[in-house]
Amino acid sequence: MCSPKPLPRTIESEIYEAGDSAPRRRIVKFRETCIAGIRFGMIVALAFCIYLSVRRGIAAWYFRQNVPTAIEHATRWDPDNPQYFDAFAGITHLYADADTPTQIIPLYDRAVSLSPEKAEYWADLATAYDWAGRTSDAQRAYRHALELFPNSPQLNWTVANFEIRTGRIADGLAALRKVLLGDDIPPQTVFALATNATSDNSAILNEMPPQAGLFFAYLDFQIENGRMNDAQATWNRLLGLNLPFDVRQAFPYLDALINQKKIRGLMQAWSALATRFPAQIHAPDLNGNRIMNGEFRFDIINGGLDWRIVPTEGATVSLDSTNSFEGRSSLRIDFDGNHNLDYGNFLQFVPVKPDTHYRVQAFMRTGGITTDSGPRLQIYDAYDMRKLFLSTENLTGTTAWKDEELDFQTPADTQLLIVKIARPISQKFDNEIAGSVWLNDVRLTERSSVKN
Repeated sequence: MCSPKPLPRTIESEIYEAGDSAPRRRIVKFRETCIAGIRFGMIVALAFCIYLSVRRGIAAWYFRQNVPTAIEHATRWDPDNPQYFDAFAGITHLYADADTPTQIIPLYDRAVSLSPEKAEYWADLATAYDWAGRTSDAQRAYRHALELFPNSPQLNWTVANFEIRTGRIADGLAALRKVLLGDDIPPQTVFALATNATSDNSAILNEMPPQAGLFFAYLDFQIENGRMNDAQATWNRLLGLNLPFDVRQAFPYLDALINQKKIRGLMQAWSALATRFPAQIHAPDLNGNRIMNGEFRFDIINGGLDWRIVPTEGATVSLDSTNSFEGRSSLRIDFDGNHNLDYGNFLQFVPVKPDTHYRVQAFMRTGGITTDSGPRLQIYDAYDMRKLFLSTENLTGTTAWKDEELDFQTPADTQLLIVKIARPISQKFDNEIAGSVWLNDVRLTERSSVKN
């Protein structure tokens, strides 16, 4: 029979079998050597970490000084920090001369290589390429930045300026669309760049985000710059998109149409608003009456072709159901008795036909009106009082409801009137007006001929 193969022997088995102390001492010494090596390695690693920490601390200290030489030292003490290279390139650019692009591009390249997922570094590199005249490289770097951060308003603003300056208008307008969706750049600044880039208002409108607030901001910009034809196109696009908005947002556009004497456009815009906001804009009370809300059945919306109230110290305007006319609420103006007012701050713009006979009619009453100059109804050409100006009787003291009527013919070039409650200043010593005036059933109707 074969004898069994002996088991492998170990140092421990030798120790325990022979009882020899020498191998035991060798094992203990071996273990001590290993532990010492581990400790030494840990000390070296700790020392290295301390070394790196010190270097980074020194680099950070230099970086905080924010001067070119100090930031350059920061890049040397911590060569793996992309922020330092990007900042060094940027501050070098700030103090640059004509030869500097060749110096800063490698710095931005280093930042990009250390942090290739940082869109900001790609954009800075693109700016350096652009400065150096390497337009194609700049475009590629900008597009890479946009791939990393496509919706950044600030990045898109930089790209838009680059694209427009280098002749790629469509790409620039597309970038501006994303700028408008953020809050970084004021819309008026964006519109200025877009309109300087192209006179094609349709191209700009095609890139407008579908937000009513932005359309009205663009309308304001066009009005301020006298671009009324473009403003009308913008208004039509806004209506066509059926975007929700508050009726009062449209009032600046209507005022611009009034100021520019575009009466046809004013009437069309008002008609569109009446269709969109039937609960707020109501048809005149009677057939042929050109006054809006002349019986004061509805709230005053204070703009457009409805009544307007301009706040005035010393006069308060309200709707009064307690002193009504034929059971309906009336318009009431209270004067506080502390001012000699030149008042004309309750009014309505009224489109009319040129060279046409009209009658204006209103019911008025007063209560305790002091001074010799009381309230009255005035009608005149909105652009030139010399062409047409009429006024009803001056009312003072306390009166019952009185029917005030005026017949007139519009001049050949009059298309817009102002109808208002007025009180001219008094020339008397006791001239501060107090008391109240009420108004109701205001009508402006066309007549076939003037009453004899």
